[in-house]
Amino acid sequence: MKYEKFKIVNLIKEFIINIDNNLTNFPKKEIEIKHRIKETAYDLLLIIYEGNSTENIERRIELQDKGIAKIKYLDFLINLCYDKQIINGKKYVKFGEKLDYILKYIIAWKNATKSRV
Repeated sequence: MKYEKFKIVNLIKEFIINIDNNLTNFPKKEIEIKHRIKETAYDLLLIIYEGNSTENIERRIELQDKGIAKIKYLDFLINLCYDKQIINGKKYVKFGEKLDYILKYIIAWKNATKSRV
């Protein structure tokens, strides 16, 4: 994996790789949850790329808010997997910690962006 200067992007990429490695034995009847987790994680990466590349401050804040919403949705989906006993407690905590870490970085980025306005 190629590392970039923008820390949030690297964290999201690591999360995506983590998902690919740890959600391999998903029950067929719950496969839709797995697809939504992967799709949302890729959407989050795209949103962060867009937010980082835009010069428009209002648009950047909007994309940061969208990223925060995607993380909360991912957290819900991961929690659902745990509740349905698709993943164990160890994986649940691992995913949750990674999402919290990404969330903290996005919130800090958003606060820094707002302070420039």
